[in-house]
Amino acid sequence: MKKAILLAVLMVFGLALFSGCATMPQTWPDNQRSAENKMVVIQEKIGDGLKTGALTTDQSQMFLTTLKGIRTDYEALRDRSVRQEEWNSLLGRLDVLGDEINRALARTTRIEEPRNADRIVTLQRRIDDGRTSGRLPQAEGRDYQSRLDSIRSDYLRMTEGGRSTTYEQRADISRRLDSLEADLNRFR
Repeated sequence: MKKAILLAVLMVFGLALFSGCATMPQTWPDNQRSAENKMVVIQEKIGDGLKTGALTTDQSQMFLTTLKGIRTDYEALRDRSVRQEEWNSLLGRLDVLGDEINRALARTTRIEEPRNADRIVTLQRRIDDGRTSGRLPQAEGRDYQSRLDSIRSDYLRMTEGGRSTTYEQRADISRRLDSLEADLNRFR
């Protein structure tokens, strides 16, 4: 009887320990990349909207202020062990901001070549898909991810605080994205 009670206590303790470990904070690199992608897209939409006149200066400032607050919260979460709910909240705020900007931009319909931000998101998906499916060898996958992370980081730095990129900066980012895309095309 004592053995059965001891076994039951040990099982309950083991389950409690396991459930505690399952809810421990951890790092979420996929969420970090997703947040970075969304910030890049939002930043570019604000800049484009201001250039084309689809957004007023006041609107763009309001959106940039909101994005700056979200970016501050992102920096606090980045590379730290946090709960998934915190990332979900931040990503949700980015989605809401993106939807607000899309509604404000809906007044204009302008067809243009794919923006660098959209290309970054598309290439991220291709890298993720290639790594998941096994079409992309592990070493190349790490290299391509590193290159894309570098491009994304440079682009975020260029557009930080609502700055518009110059033609040369856009061309440099586009050239680097073209090179990465050409390399990725070898593994289709």
